[in-house]
Amino acid sequence: MHDLNFFRNNLGAIRDRLATRGFDLDVAAFEELDRLRRQCVTDSEQLKAERNQASAAIAKLRKAGADTAEQQQQVRGIGERIAALDEQVSKLDAEFRDFLARVPNVPQESVPVGRDEHDNVEIRRWGTPRDFDFQPKAHWDLGPELGILDLERAAKVAGARFAVYWGVGARLERALINFMLDLHTREHGYQEVLPPFLINSASLYGTGQLPKFAEDSFKCEGHDLWLAPTAEVPVTNLFRDETLNAETLPVSLCAYTPCFRSEAGSYGRDVRGIIRQHQFQKVELVKFTQPGQSNDQHEQLTRDAENVLQRLGLPYRTVVLCTGDTGFSAAKTYDIEVWLPGLNAYKEISSCSNFEAFQARRAQIRMKTGKGKAEFIHTLNGSGLAIGRTWVAILENYQQADGSVLVPPALRPYLDADVIDRSGGRIA
Repeated sequence: MHDLNFFRNNLGAIRDRLATRGFDLDVAAFEELDRLRRQCVTDSEQLKAERNQASAAIAKLRKAGADTAEQQQQVRGIGERIAALDEQVSKLDAEFRDFLARVPNVPQESVPVGRDEHDNVEIRRWGTPRDFDFQPKAHWDLGPELGILDLERAAKVAGARFAVYWGVGARLERALINFMLDLHTREHGYQEVLPPFLINSASLYGTGQLPKFAEDSFKCEGHDLWLAPTAEVPVTNLFRDETLNAETLPVSLCAYTPCFRSEAGSYGRDVRGIIRQHQFQKVELVKFTQPGQSNDQHEQLTRDAENVLQRLGLPYRTVVLCTGDTGFSAAKTYDIEVWLPGLNAYKEISSCSNFEAFQARRAQIRMKTGKGKAEFIHTLNGSGLAIGRTWVAILENYQQADGSVLVPPALRPYLDADVIDRSGGRIA
């Protein structure tokens, strides 16, 4: 959500910057709403002043013993006109909120201008993709051959874009969750939180998924409850309608949740394997910061997510998203892309975003400094990491010629195994 006064006073610059992300701001509609609201407010204030004057005159007449029935009738008529105008202002305020709720965040000036993912800019790489002395397999072949990934039975139970993990495959997911949570809480300074996996509409509005992206989420019929698309939503909304002490910031939280997404509009993309699922697991990093801290904290959060891949020995690259590829609520986003031999390409495994005050204004999350009026904080979040895609990256990068998979050293204490072979999967 945007600050109305800033939006009004910088309309041209905001329109031009939003155009770089492919959003056509309807300036005429905004200005007409603004004109109508200002006129209604002005008319209402003038009538209130007129009513006050009339009421004072009536009081003098009544004191003098005069009949004031006609004047009182006129005052009642003024009151009815004021009520009608105030109701109109309320309706226009609601239209304003709805208008602004559908306008994406303004990209930072440091975000490169571009149309889509092809215009994203790589800023660094870590690790070197492995040079195999055999033809590497994709995870959709490796997993079933090892008996640890079952897409057919998942389709029978739930439909397409779901997965069943067997034996050590399931344990590998659990090991990755615990490894990431331990790393972020013990070494990176995050506090772990376990939020609800069902969330209300106010929470989705607060982080920007509603009203525009309702079709991307699953709603529970008959209830104001949705399946969480990411832990960003429940964790960010933990402080909705609250004012934090600025001295306690930044607050850094991490959470494991299953995530549920309808993937509306993505059919035909990543249809093989488990790259794009309706249900997947994720460890999320969320930060609440003072405005002056948020850019530095954005860099730190991104490095924290990258460190997971470094500990696991998985090659990756980090790109800054261009204006046209930046998400609705974000002011700036880094994507971390892990190398997948099965695709012979880098694939996004984490998006780390600075939302500035955009989400905080929608969710009414403020901070108080003791120097006057409370102001909106800045929120940030990023995957630390997506579990399923990390699972895929381990299988594909650590596969051996005999079809087994080596376990990265950092994970061995969690998995209690050095290698994954056919003995650890489905037995029936």
